[in-house]
Amino acid sequence: MIKSVSAALLLISAGAVGAEDARQLEAHEHGVGQLDIAFDGDRIAMELHAPGADIVGFEYAAQSSADRAKVDAAVAILARPLDLFSVPAAAGCSVVEASASLESEAEHGDEDHAAHKDEEEGHDHEDHAEEGHTDEEHAEHDKDHDDDAHAEETGHTEFHAEYLLTCADPAQVTLITFGYFEAFANALELEVQVLSEGGATAFEVKRDAPSLDLRSLF
Repeated sequence: MIKSVSAALLLISAGAVGAEDARQLEAHEHGVGQLDIAFDGDRIAMELHAPGADIVGFEYAAQSSADRAKVDAAVAILARPLDLFSVPAAAGCSVVEASASLESEAEHGDEDHAAHKDEEEGHDHEDHAEEGHTDEEHAEHDKDHDDDAHAEETGHTEFHAEYLLTCADPAQVTLITFGYFEAFANALELEVQVLSEGGATAFEVKRDAPSLDLRSLF
């Protein structure tokens, strides 16, 4: 039985349809998010990824107090999964864990950038020694490279949420109604992957048809 959100998400990663085409933060499509759902016993784990533009209307890191207020409000809404993804009352579901945050492309790229920088430094020091450049010139080169790289990395933000529910009768979760689209006006579609005893199944849920029929899974 699933004991935590992270354990459930490992199941999703192992069994999800098209796992080899794992999504990348920088490759996301505006208007389209991803929701993964895993059923295990009386528990349901969910993970949501959505472009910043879908949730708060902008992709850049929040700078102004107004932008930060929008992010805080969005995180508060995202932390209430049963308002966004409603299930039948007969299922008797309640929230065990819920977390939401805003992530940037720069956060995901920092480690790769650091490794790349270390590799380049070895070559750069040798090249500069051969060319007779001073340490000051080399330091300026490093600064320019860092600035350019970080400018490229800050172009996208993404909201990430994880949920764990417990249900008295999970077999009654035959329909999910997506209040998500009412909460976030810029969201147009969610690509949904559901992992159950029957395996992994992929769905698309759109704003103009905001519900998901799961009767075939039970």
